[in-house]
Amino acid sequence: MPDIHPTSSCAPTDEPLRRPPCRPADARRTVQRVVTERCRARHLPLGPHTMDDALLVTSELTTNAIVHGGGITGFDVDVDSGGVRVSVSDRSDELPVATAPADGHAPTRRHGRGWPIVCHLARDVRVSELPCGGKRITAVVPLR
Repeated sequence: MPDIHPTSSCAPTDEPLRRPPCRPADARRTVQRVVTERCRARHLPLGPHTMDDALLVTSELTTNAIVHGGGITGFDVDVDSGGVRVSVSDRSDELPVATAPADGHAPTRRHGRGWPIVCHLARDVRVSELPCGGKRITAVVPLR
């Protein structure tokens, strides 16, 4: 289980403003490109499952932002020796929760699996309240 740290900071990034992806597929393409480029440029080892894990975490975070958070309002990805860091912001102040099925039929459930997947694959997950409302979730997927 990762360390989950609720925080209340919203530090701006040094990168120029750009439109966040509208769809999980767009976010996955961005993650794949950035991870590939930065691992090559920085000579960082990429474990056999790291890309798949980072893409799955990206899918879950962006899908949750669309379905439960009122849409994606911010997106960022970076890679360093600590791992692949994916951040997704949305409009909702509601914190993500993992819900157990009330009737014990988990395989037939349509929703509620994304957050546990993120928490399982990432070693560090932070939820930050944004000053103008909404939240940012940052998950770090280890390189190895």
